[in-house]
Amino acid sequence: MTLFDVYPLFPINIVRGKGCRVWDDKGTEYLDLYGGHAVISIGHAHPHYVEAISQQVGQLGFYSNSVVNKLQQQLAERLGKACGYEDYRLFLINSGAEANENALKLASFHTGRKRVLSAVKAFHGRTSLAVEVTNNPKIIAPINANGHTTFLPLNDLEAWKQELAKGDVAACIIECIQGVGGIQLATAEFMQGLRQACDETGTVLVCDEIQCGYGRSGKFFAHQWLGIQPDIITVAKGIANGFPMGAVLISPKFEAVYSQLGTTFGGNHLACAAALAVLDVIEGEGLIENAHNVGEYLITAIKKLNHEKINEVRGRGLMIGIELNEPYKEIRQQLLFDEHVFTGCAGTHVLRLLPPLCLSMADANEFLEKLKKVL
Repeated sequence: MTLFDVYPLFPINIVRGKGCRVWDDKGTEYLDLYGGHAVISIGHAHPHYVEAISQQVGQLGFYSNSVVNKLQQQLAERLGKACGYEDYRLFLINSGAEANENALKLASFHTGRKRVLSAVKAFHGRTSLAVEVTNNPKIIAPINANGHTTFLPLNDLEAWKQELAKGDVAACIIECIQGVGGIQLATAEFMQGLRQACDETGTVLVCDEIQCGYGRSGKFFAHQWLGIQPDIITVAKGIANGFPMGAVLISPKFEAVYSQLGTTFGGNHLACAAALAVLDVIEGEGLIENAHNVGEYLITAIKKLNHEKINEVRGRGLMIGIELNEPYKEIRQQLLFDEHVFTGCAGTHVLRLLPPLCLSMADANEFLEKLKKVL
């Protein structure tokens, strides 16, 4: 049997990691500014993280949600305090797509409606509802194309208000910083106007913080830069630093009804131990403040390069898009194979930086020198 060939793979076998560095099976060291697609929040192989999950798996790795799991309640309390949403409730699952799937189901149960507004260039996942609100026709299978979603330009408030005025929208789902869309930032004016319009029409506002949340933007959640409070917040990726986990943070306005939501693996003992260790490190090492400081330094420094091949630099914290005036492919490959730096990408022209939140100023300066060399 062979693997189903769905990913274009670089011919590199990564076997070890430490902090913001990874090594392949030939011993080559790479600076990781991709973080496994924004998943590695506290760095590779952090000793506290390794100890926590090792200890937990030696005691109990898994039991079902038919019994009490005190680690889940500990995580809910810790996460509430860390992000400022102590009165919200937590539903734990395994991935970002599942988080968005359940958020949209909750919105539909709550409103009795079935239409959703999503943004042009949005990416919310590959499962049924999540892919339907993703603005990429290539990955929406015929069975998922149910016509429940209207895509509107990010930051075009009037367009969103016109659709909301029809009174049939269950939810608006927004990435306050679009990741796959090329690091496009929602404005405070747009989000505050959208919050008001959702209140006036009884529509649920969902903020997808799967990539832009968990400290990446320099605040715990990216929407906290914009002066709004969502009804539902979805998280995943950095929540457990590589262990599969996702979560939905749910406003007190929603009533919990048995059997509406459920999961087999979600919130298992090992996942919760990993997530608690992540919060320990984020808080203990000041990683959100670090993401803000190093990220702002890096954004400013890339702009100051004023290079003819760079069209624009966008982002907040350690979520950065470098839009080039030519396709990124050659530059990205030179960074990887010649300079040994992992970067992400978006579209055809945007290099996307999503490093661990522990990226240092020295790491940032190393990248700047290598970027200048490649440009």
